[in-house]
Amino acid sequence: MNDLHNPPPAPQPKSKKVYQRKGFWIVVAGLVVVGAVANATNEDAGVDNEAAPQPTVTVTKTSPATPTTADPPATETTPEATPAAEQTSAKPAAEAAVVPDVVGMNHRAAMGVLHERGFMVNEEDASPEGRMIILNSGWKVCRQDPAPGATDVLRVAIYSVKNDESC
Repeated sequence: MNDLHNPPPAPQPKSKKVYQRKGFWIVVAGLVVVGAVANATNEDAGVDNEAAPQPTVTVTKTSPATPTTADPPATETTPEATPAAEQTSAKPAAEAAVVPDVVGMNHRAAMGVLHERGFMVNEEDASPEGRMIILNSGWKVCRQDPAPGATDVLRVAIYSVKNDESC
């Protein structure tokens, strides 16, 4: 008899599935945007997994000669000591200061060559559109400034277009 006096329970609304909710799609869209930004800022990811060559550093340590009783005093320099001092001072900076020719190369490879030799690089779109170079492996170098063979420069500008375009 108790069942006659109690009203039936109200019907429960059916819950939507997760993929039918608005919040789910907002989260998915946010993850897609974050992934796209991360991919755009990390140009090297997934394109070519070669490690960038690192510059080599050579350290030369010279040990002082042990004086003997027959040697002259340390304040005098002998002609044999002068060339030895000049040989220990290496001049790799003079060799690295020559700008290589990167015109016609893949943009990414050109950047690697220039960075390997110690240059800072400015990269520009050679077309009048003024685009940003994001995926540099899809571009080719049309011209450079300064010209190949220049010395005593720290920065090289390379002007590139997409691979399917002409310079």
